[in-house]
Amino acid sequence: MAGIKIICDNRNAFHNYSFEERWEAGLVLLGTEVKALRDGKANLRDAYALLKHGELWLLNAHISLYAHGNRENHEPLRSRKLLLHREELAKLWSKLQIRGYSLIPLKLYFKDGVAKAELGLGKAKKLHDKRAATKERDEKRTMDRLKRMK
Repeated sequence: MAGIKIICDNRNAFHNYSFEERWEAGLVLLGTEVKALRDGKANLRDAYALLKHGELWLLNAHISLYAHGNRENHEPLRSRKLLLHREELAKLWSKLQIRGYSLIPLKLYFKDGVAKAELGLGKAKKLHDKRAATKERDEKRTMDRLKRMK
């Protein structure tokens, strides 16, 4: 895609959750966080988003310290505010009230120079769902391999 530079993605999320909807949210960041993101120093493995007091927050996302930062460097695991329109927040709030849904960050990226996060609304997979998904993926891979041989 033009104008988009992916910083990191959360591949583990697709293994643990099945996603129904996705949203794009802006991030409120400090200067050293932006510089660390430009270096690709981020991890979303245990991150999640939470609605608190009408605001959306990104929790547990690790953005490493900026190498050339001074004493004003940021805290790597601090909570970061996510920016969505009020209507989108209201829609999201109603969907998160349903039991079992979680809001998980899927990607961090720069879009035209602005840091964005892609969030997915999903339900946690059970163990048998994970096994079925793995089996389907393996079968598809085998079928594609056989098609290429012919």
